[in-house]
Amino acid sequence: MSVRAIHNDEEHAAAMAEIALLWNTEPGTPEHDDLEALGVLVAAYENSRWPIPDADPVEAIKFRMEQSSLTQADLAKLLGSASRASEILRRKRHLTIEMVWALSQEWHIPAESLIKPYELERT
Repeated sequence: MSVRAIHNDEEHAAAMAEIALLWNTEPGTPEHDDLEALGVLVAAYENSRWPIPDADPVEAIKFRMEQSSLTQADLAKLLGSASRASEILRRKRHLTIEMVWALSQEWHIPAESLIKPYELERT
């Protein structure tokens, strides 16, 4: 097999078909090396073709809440009040540096995900 760069959707489909054929190859074999190389090429193509935008801070908080079965009451406890938690989730208030620190330390949300600018809802 000849491993080649992926430039379009047809080449992507062909690479995916080849990956399916190589999926159960033994590590350490030339075929498995081809599988790993194709995986890297497919990932690079997919990242450039279909980039996933970074979540804004509010979406990062909601994602953590969903993944960890946390509630708005849990957020209120962390941020100090129910109204503050509600305002953050409804995009009526920006996060403060203290809120970013608490969310990063307690809920393990990367600080860089929380400090991005985001628009507030207009009333």
